[in-house]
Amino acid sequence: MISGGGTGGHIFPAIAIANAVKELRPDAEFLFVGAEGKMEMTKVPEAGYPIEALPIRGFQRHAPWRNIGLPWRVLKSLWKARRLVRRFRPHVAVGVGGYASGPTLAAAQRAGVPTLVQEQNSFPGATNRMLAKRADRICVAYEGMDRWFPREKVLLTGNPVRQEVVRLAGKGPRGLEHFGLREDAPVVLVTGGSLGARGINRGIKAALPALKAAGAQVIWQTGTVFQQEAAKAVQELGFSDCHVHPFLARMDLAYAVADLVVARAGAISVSELCLVQRPAILVPLPTAAEDHQTRNARALSDRGAAMLVQDANTEQELGPAILGLLGDEQERDRMSAAMAAMGVQNAAEAIASEVVRLARA
Repeated sequence: MISGGGTGGHIFPAIAIANAVKELRPDAEFLFVGAEGKMEMTKVPEAGYPIEALPIRGFQRHAPWRNIGLPWRVLKSLWKARRLVRRFRPHVAVGVGGYASGPTLAAAQRAGVPTLVQEQNSFPGATNRMLAKRADRICVAYEGMDRWFPREKVLLTGNPVRQEVVRLAGKGPRGLEHFGLREDAPVVLVTGGSLGARGINRGIKAALPALKAAGAQVIWQTGTVFQQEAAKAVQELGFSDCHVHPFLARMDLAYAVADLVVARAGAISVSELCLVQRPAILVPLPTAAEDHQTRNARALSDRGAAMLVQDANTEQELGPAILGLLGDEQERDRMSAAMAAMGVQNAAEAIASEVVRLARA
């Protein structure tokens, strides 16, 4: 039983773990548990796995009146999770984070099912800290996580990522053709995730004249909301080397051609960057729970693997930061080397081995 979701950063690692378990045990049966109305309810079936939904949802920090029914949703979710555990009778339950993970793993632990928590961030959320007390194994992506978890339960595995995204060998020429780029000018990849990132988009818009003057090429993934504004700004400036996309279906080709990446500091984005070894400017999402994206970014910036720019300062600082790194190849090389030292290969396989071990036990 695998629970969690809400965003691609939780869903795709969960699917990667399931695929890796299937490689080890082709006879394994799976049941995913997600949250009603969230993207896992479509993405998981598309990957070929069954899924059940809980009525759980998160606390609405910016609209407190919407939390009136939250206690009832939590109770209903716990009740349904217990029914699912009794019906499916899993040998092991895995939680990858997201709204559904808490009730499902709590129900599994109450039923005596071995549980594994996969903590993606450098600072664990409250739910995982609670679940870890009774978990059998805690797989983490950063060193030093025994500050929050029992040392004997922690295993450093890294975060599962989509292998097709981080395998870049030989893809450079295809990437240049795919995005309509030249070989003789540096490429800046800007991505805010599937929905875009307002702070990053505002910073890039302000930096467009300087980027054009510097001769940079830009792949700018804006999200759908900002796409028209970005396209209009690029057109008015006559910046033909800036290519605006609402979404990037081929992140592997984008990484393959990038000399520098500007991105949020979500756990999976950071893990991908470490594996593809691209120097990066990270702009943490300021509203992320317990400010975990800032902690993720600092885990890299403190080791010289990335530069951190706060979301509120992008219009003033993002452009100069990009131009400074584009003009300093040695610094970019140092950042790439530091990224490589933090990357952990084969995370899904390592976690799958633990899942199988717990199931046998």
